[in-house]
Amino acid sequence: CKRLLATQPTPDKLIGLSRGWIMQQELRRALGDPTSMRWFIGDVRDLARLRRAFHGVDYVIHAAALKDIVSAQYNPREAFLTNTYGTQNVIDAALDCGVEKVVFISSDKACESSSVYGKTKALAEELIVQGNSYAGRGPTRFCAVRYGNVIGSAGSVLEVFRSQAPTGRLTITDKRMTRFWLPIEKGVDLVLTALERMIGGEIFVPKMKA
Repeated sequence: CKRLLATQPTPDKLIGLSRGWIMQQELRRALGDPTSMRWFIGDVRDLARLRRAFHGVDYVIHAAALKDIVSAQYNPREAFLTNTYGTQNVIDAALDCGVEKVVFISSDKACESSSVYGKTKALAEELIVQGNSYAGRGPTRFCAVRYGNVIGSAGSVLEVFRSQAPTGRLTITDKRMTRFWLPIEKGVDLVLTALERMIGGEIFVPKMKA
């Protein structure tokens, strides 16, 4: 939102849709409550709400996800409803409303997935790619971006490390685990680059350091 509001020309309208009203309030204050921003409480599981939100919209960045691996593993139905079914709703609403471009935020865990979270994201990627077939000769085109852990994002392991730091002991899942870190600025760069360059059907994957 900060990056888009700083571009010239600024967007006529920028809509933030989520079910997290507290996070919306925090973001609203942080941005200084710009006049071009609209704040929608809603859920990707609700197709009717998405249709309302997408009315008159040119571009959609779909970042909604239940992304905690453990939570998804113990609540597979909820992970499916948000990550996969919700993505299908985004596709349908975009097609119904004549949205020009949709960028879906995927995850490196969608590749050779071994977890419920990864599987729901992998299926969502397939839906996004095939959304271009559903569109036919219509105006809407879909692509995905797939990257690793965004440093300091909500739910990031860094939050755990920060809380553990005073104890002098950090817990890790497994010494053999490899993580691919991405600063949030680079994540935004990738999304906006995909939005600019996409033709439809791509999965953009950056080269990331382990």
